[in-house]
Amino acid sequence: MKTQRAVIWAGFLGLSAALAWAPEHWFGQEDSVGLFAGKPAATGSVSTPDRVEADTSGRGAAAKGPERVSTDLFPSQRWSKPQTLATVTEQPVIATPVVVAAPTAPALPFQFVGRLGDRDDLQVFLQSGEKLYVVRQGDVIEDTYRLDRVSANELDLVYLPLHQSQTLSVGSAP
Repeated sequence: MKTQRAVIWAGFLGLSAALAWAPEHWFGQEDSVGLFAGKPAATGSVSTPDRVEADTSGRGAAAKGPERVSTDLFPSQRWSKPQTLATVTEQPVIATPVVVAAPTAPALPFQFVGRLGDRDDLQVFLQSGEKLYVVRQGDVIEDTYRLDRVSANELDLVYLPLHQSQTLSVGSAP
């Protein structure tokens, strides 16, 4: 088994060395080192099977003119048309006046639930979502609203960030 493996390796390395040493013999290149090092070939032309024409005697003859081997291995290529430059035309800018709307207070988040007490000590019950607030005249609700005035039909609240007054209807007096 060991000798068989050694024979296979020796054959592989020998074949590789033969291909590297004499490429022009098998591939028809005259000066393979000159082609890759940027030097022109020894005769300046390469004869390939697609450029051989048959003459009258049946032997192959070289193409009509000598062809130069290109030393540029990676020539630039374009697959698309070159883009044309766009023309720019200046147009006057029409400035439209910007109308800035004054900020307004959001809609009241409270619902009137009821009131308790007499005129001097009147407590008002307001609901906002799940929260229930018990407030009197002059109280501030969560640093956002202040109850200014309580009347028989409405409550006057002030939205503190903008100091805007809002009214909440409470129905008829008891």
